[in-house]
Amino acid sequence: MQQSSGINGASLVDPALRAMFEARKRVFVDLLGWDVPVLDGTFEIDQFDTPSAAYLVLTGENCEHRASARLLRSDGPHILRDLFPQLCTGPVPQDEAFREITRFCIDPTLPRADRRSVRNQLVSALADFAISEGISGYSAVAPVPWFRQIAQFGWRCQQLGPCVPINGQQLVALRIDIDQDTRAQLANAGIYCRNPQPEAYGGMELAA
Repeated sequence: MQQSSGINGASLVDPALRAMFEARKRVFVDLLGWDVPVLDGTFEIDQFDTPSAAYLVLTGENCEHRASARLLRSDGPHILRDLFPQLCTGPVPQDEAFREITRFCIDPTLPRADRRSVRNQLVSALADFAISEGISGYSAVAPVPWFRQIAQFGWRCQQLGPCVPINGQQLVALRIDIDQDTRAQLANAGIYCRNPQPEAYGGMELAA
């Protein structure tokens, strides 16, 4: 894995991003059947893939996609605020130091034995990225079974409102607070692994 940050004009020309958007299409459209936009029949890209989005992309030796996540600023357009505010009993988290985790994607081509390890690497990278960038926490929208897993990772995680049936799933909103103790909390739960950083992209700009 490699680390780069502050990349401007990151686009479909970049092989890691191309692989990520292809994997998102395979997971969220082909496997899960989401009704979301698909570009050129290959790339899952929606209205939140903008210059303000950031991406953590875990790749293999030949730049093949292994796992990824998209991070949206909570003080701008994001999924919880714009699509699912009914999941919050109180105000939707909106702070310049807060991000929303979206499109958490484990590549479906990975052997089953590798998926838990890759998941832990991506969760660890989310904690490392937040601490290094001064991000105080994350929000997310998740199906109830996935929320139950997230809540057991050891970090400080809380549900923000009721469980609501939407599009055939029971969804909840959640908040994860990040501080200097988060790595140790994840490690105590057997999640955290200190590993080379994934690619970190900011400033999405589509190009052919």
